[in-house]
Amino acid sequence: MREALAFLTVVGRPSPPTPRALRWFPVVGAAVGGVVGTVWWLADQAFPALLAAALVVALDLAVTGLLHADGLADAADGLLPHASRARRLEIMRSPDVGAFGVAVLVIVLLTRVGALTARPADVGLIVGLWCVSRTLVAVAPAWLPYARETGLATPLLAAPATPVVGLAVLPATALAVVTAGWVAGAAIAAALLAGTAVLALARLRLGGFTGDVLGATILVAETVGLVVAGARW
Repeated sequence: MREALAFLTVVGRPSPPTPRALRWFPVVGAAVGGVVGTVWWLADQAFPALLAAALVVALDLAVTGLLHADGLADAADGLLPHASRARRLEIMRSPDVGAFGVAVLVIVLLTRVGALTARPADVGLIVGLWCVSRTLVAVAPAWLPYARETGLATPLLAAPATPVVGLAVLPATALAVVTAGWVAGAAIAAALLAGTAVLALARLRLGGFTGDVLGATILVAETVGLVVAGARW
């Protein structure tokens, strides 16, 4: 668990992850969601909804060390423009952020703030969505090839997590539904579909996933889930 925590957050000493870290991704996701959700609830008591939401989004970025945000920007730059597979991978490896990356990242962050503003604070909902998003990327290597010869995710692939790890979505969904009702179930279903769509796009345009794609999958899944939860049902 310590390896997964150090890989996905700023907690712990940075070290190369091993394949066993993948099985702990859902647990770390739930833990991060618990922290983010609790801060959301506390901030909602002390500040106007918009300010509370902005603080929560900033906290999430800080806890994750901007890892997923960086992945989202790089993935957008590589997956969205017209380019060959080799060129897409080259763009995603570049340290520069292009117009696609900036635009997508800004839109996603603003959408997260707006979605959090649209509903009362709910710790269980955040725990569920954050757990499900990490569960999805934990099982992705079991059914998607890696698009690079070597990269950030390479150490995780010697023994990919089995699809059984995907069962973590069940308690996560149950917790969210207990606290937020059937809307949480709809939000988690939407998150799974959105995250799967990102992985499918990567398969189509890259032939598989990269570490950046996994980061993008996490943020897109969570954001779509929050949007669905914040709708006027």
